[in-house]
This record gives sequence, structure tokens and C-alpha cells, in this order.
Amino acid sequence: MKISIVVPVHNEAGNILPLIEEIESAMTQAEAYEIIYVDDGSRDRTETELKEAMRHYKALRVIRHRQSCGQSTAVRTGVKAAVYPWIATLDGDGQNDPADIPRLYETLLEKSRNNADLWMIAGWRNKRYDSKWRLFSSKFANAVRSTLLGDNTPDTGCGLKVFAREKFLELPYFDHMHRFLPALVIRAGGAVVSEPVNHRPRGVGVSNYGTLDRLWAGITDLLGVIWLQKRAKLPETHEIELG
Repeated sequence: MKISIVVPVHNEAGNILPLIEEIESAMTQAEAYEIIYVDDGSRDRTETELKEAMRHYKALRVIRHRQSCGQSTAVRTGVKAAVYPWIATLDGDGQNDPADIPRLYETLLEKSRNNADLWMIAGWRNKRYDSKWRLFSSKFANAVRSTLLGDNTPDTGCGLKVFAREKFLELPYFDHMHRFLPALVIRAGGAVVSEPVNHRPRGVGVSNYGTLDRLWAGITDLLGVIWLQKRAKLPETHEIELG
């Protein structure tokens, strides 16, 4: 397994070192790996804690946005900087379990033997530790999105995903695209499989995304993705050779 683990963070002081330790423990059997933290313009001690971690973990790389550009941009920054062909993404709040990464990677390799178009394994938090309102709003949003986009993905909001770097960089980029990755992959001709993953309560801090913010952005972006889907062209091609 040669994999780059991309972790976007914004004001996640207190969650940095515990999560890096867990990632290191999960990657003991990896042939080669790197951990790329993208600090999306944090204003707390996130940058200080990341610098401290760099002194202890050789696999850790840190890229900082001078100002906050959003989670999608932070993920793309990390993927562009990655050196390995496979990417795993994690939320920086510690609610995703790094121990799931090797299993999702192996699942991707195994299932791709029978489906060459499989580009992504998406984590599915089928047992979540969030507030009742957050659970309801997420379930409602996932149902609406899946119905309108036909992406057959029960949990696009899960930050834990494993995918091919090259294919990701071919997808159309826009703010909040991380919420629509399965639909964008399918639009481009790829396939996505959802796998149950562990989910934990947040240890430190609070979510950086409010429900109303997500709702407004989600409606706007959903209409944009529908527009993209309707204008997608997937030609069947073959190269002509002289006989």
C-alpha cells in the first residue's frame, strides 16, 4: 500500500496530536505513506501543534492556507501535493477512525478486479454519534441529494474516502465539491462503492460548519451539479490502427 492521507483542518487545536498518533498506528503495515495536513487558515493553536508534531513524525507534511478557503479547496490542495497514487481523506476532528483506511484500501483493490471503473470507496457512517438535529438534517439532505443526483450513496458527508489521485484531479473543481464527490465520479464515468466505517464523538472543539450554512450552500451546489450532469458527455472511443 502506497497512500497519501489528506487531512483538512480549520481551528482543530487539541485534535491534532491524538489523530496523527492514530494514523501512524493504522499505517504500520503500509509499504509507504505520507500524512498531509492542510491548515485552512486556522486562527487557534492548530499551526503551533502541527509544527510540534512535525518534529516527531517524519511522514507528516503540513501545508497552510494564509486564509480560509473552505474544505473542498483544502482537500484539493492536499491531493495536488500528494506523491502517491492512492488518496485517503479524513476529517480533522477525530470522528473518522484511521483504522478503517487499510480496510477501505483493500476493498478498493479487491472490487476493482471485477470493476475496472471503480474509482472510489466512500465511508458510510451507519452508526453516528451526533446530535439528533444533526442526524435528522444529514439524513434528510442525503435522501434529497441521492434522489435528485442518482448517486446511490447513503452518506456523502463522511470525510473518510479512498480514491485514485489521478481520477480525483480530473473532476470539475468548485467550492463545496467534497459533498458531491460520488456524483461527480459517476458523471465522469467512474463507479463508487459505500462501505460502513466507524464513527466517534468529537473529542475537542465544535463543528466549523453550521446547519443553515450547509443548507444554503447545499441547495445552490445541488442545482449546479444537476446542471453539470445534464451536460456531461461520455463518448465511447477506440483507436484506429492500420492492419
